[in-house]
Amino acid sequence: MEYGCKGKVVVLAGGTSGIGLAAAKRFRKDGAMVFLLGRSPDRGMAALRELPGSAPASGQERPGALFVRCDVRDPNACRFAAAVIQAYVPQVDILVNGAGIYREASLEDTTPGLYGDIMDTNVKGAFFLTQACRPLMRPGSCIVNISSDAGIAGNTGCAAYCASKGALVALTKALALDLAPDIRVNCLCPGDVDTPLLDRQIEAAGGSYTKEDLARAYPLGRIATADEVAHVLVSVASPANSFMTGAVIPVDGGITAQG
Repeated sequence: MEYGCKGKVVVLAGGTSGIGLAAAKRFRKDGAMVFLLGRSPDRGMAALRELPGSAPASGQERPGALFVRCDVRDPNACRFAAAVIQAYVPQVDILVNGAGIYREASLEDTTPGLYGDIMDTNVKGAFFLTQACRPLMRPGSCIVNISSDAGIAGNTGCAAYCASKGALVALTKALALDLAPDIRVNCLCPGDVDTPLLDRQIEAAGGSYTKEDLARAYPLGRIATADEVAHVLVSVASPANSFMTGAVIPVDGGITAQG
């Protein structure tokens, strides 16, 4: 499948695993250059090994994919990452704000530290990475934010997480207005996806539920694969979707349709 991203430059925060890595693979197969942003160089190097053409081929001036260490919670780190990217390329065509964490905690058990970590990663990170990359983006560029079904409908036992993802939905709509007509901004809201993040979520829950338990909540009777969500992400970023901005797109097996 071709998305029309050949020659585009993509910056993927949270691109070293899960949905982000699956999207990076699709972007690379489509001919885009990809910058993976993350906190762990080990995970970054491992992710690069999974991408086609991550090393420069004969006659190429630059590789098809690079890892840039960046903790999006730190605005200075976001600006530094943008400077590193600019040293390789003159502009960024697609920015994916996919760095995120999930934590379950009741209202009573949510500490200021936990609340801050969730908000700093899921909202502040997207805000300041966008701010840092904005000068590199030209008319026709686009931004895709990764929220959650919990940012649309809420969920039990994770109020801070829901608040962070709801904020990302609102941020998407605000930026779509502020950056129009030059830059499109859209938001994906996946349900549960079979990724390492979900594995950590279930482990942190102490085995109180399983993937099979989660699957039963969905009208389609299962959870998503990372590649299914990645396909929608790359499709939204595609130049073929040039009239789509400010959209909030559930990719959730019908769970938010239940009301």
